Amino acid sequence: MSNQVILDSPGLYNIGWIASLPTGRASATALLDERHGEPHGFSQHPCDTNSYTWGRMGKHNIVIASLEAGTSGTTSAATTASNMLSSLPHIKTGLLVGTGAGVARPDSGIDIRLGDVVVSKPDGSTGGVVQYDLMKAKLNSARERKDFLNKPPSVLLHALANIQAEHHIAESEVPELLEKMWAANPGMKKSTRAVPGFVHQGLENDLLFKAEYSHVGSQYCCKCDQTEVIQRDMRDSTDPEIHYGIIASGNTMIKDSAVRERILQDIGQECLCIEMEAAGVMNHFPCIIIKGICNYADSHKNDRWQPYASATAAAFAKELLRYVPRQGPIETQKVINASNSPTSSLFISRWPTMVYNKTSNSREEAQDIRRIKDNASRNVLDGETSEYLYHGESSYARVK
Repeated sequence: MSNQVILDSPGLYNIGWIASLPTGRASATALLDERHGEPHGFSQHPCDTNSYTWGRMGKHNIVIASLEAGTSGTTSAATTASNMLSSLPHIKTGLLVGTGAGVARPDSGIDIRLGDVVVSKPDGSTGGVVQYDLMKAKLNSARERKDFLNKPPSVLLHALANIQAEHHIAESEVPELLEKMWAANPGMKKSTRAVPGFVHQGLENDLLFKAEYSHVGSQYCCKCDQTEVIQRDMRDSTDPEIHYGIIASGNTMIKDSAVRERILQDIGQECLCIEMEAAGVMNHFPCIIIKGICNYADSHKNDRWQPYASATAAAFAKELLRYVPRQGPIETQKVINASNSPTSSLFISRWPTMVYNKTSNSREEAQDIRRIKDNASRNVLDGETSEYLYHGESSYARVK
């Protein structure tokens, strides 16, 4: 690639983006304003098996990784996040972007459609994500939730408050961002029955069936009884809507409405989305969860909406980053309540003790900042190092 941008140091990348699916990674990459080569001086940790994409979105330099092909679940997500932080320990702001199942309750005012976006948001009793498969079984089949997962870092919650306020004044920029993505990458609009494109899949394919009605026939709902579809009010457009609230996370792919309802009963929260990665990263990776809705966690689940839902989630993530300051608060939720994760020992073992430091526009010797002393503690970068990582000069070289 000619005239490829290569930054002077990996320390100039301030946003870590984890995509849960290849379609999500494709969307994130297509939405980059500028794609970069691997930065000068990047040394990938020996235990880090991630493959990275580097680039810029607006004022932020972004590094993108994704889960291993063919894998899912909280452990895989945790491993991807810990790998990233082992090679890029200065990353203090992260995004987990992917797809999930919508918990639609039109009669209760929760009108979630396929292609909509759900964003994790604390509600006072949770940090925005609830792990539904970590429970204590009690007398008379009662179940008690035992986890508490970290909330997103303050810099992202302030950005979330800002974008919510802006959306009361003006429409989301997601539709515009999608149009620009399609214009720059026209192949992403192509959609066939066998290979869905990164476009809206049609109102006729967004069917919310009654909970007691099971799927009939082949992959799609051609043979399902249309009288069992829940009737919902028509929207003014097919543009995705953004919802903020609780996301339920666990290691089971839900394709049964009865199981879905039991999960909601167990967690005791009015959640909006069910997915499979967030619980693995919230206590390790300072991030917010953004999920495009591609099914309703019932027997009618299929993959038709996955590419489009991946794209809407990625587009919202890009819009959100416009409200995140490039030179913002130095808060870092670096580590961790290590006792809750099956991968915590792996995570701790991969933490390097060196970071890149830069003075007078030159990259100098990496310096030892701090060793993690207690696996059950949360470590924060010292102020001087954090100040550099947010205020370091962003000069770069263009090479052919």
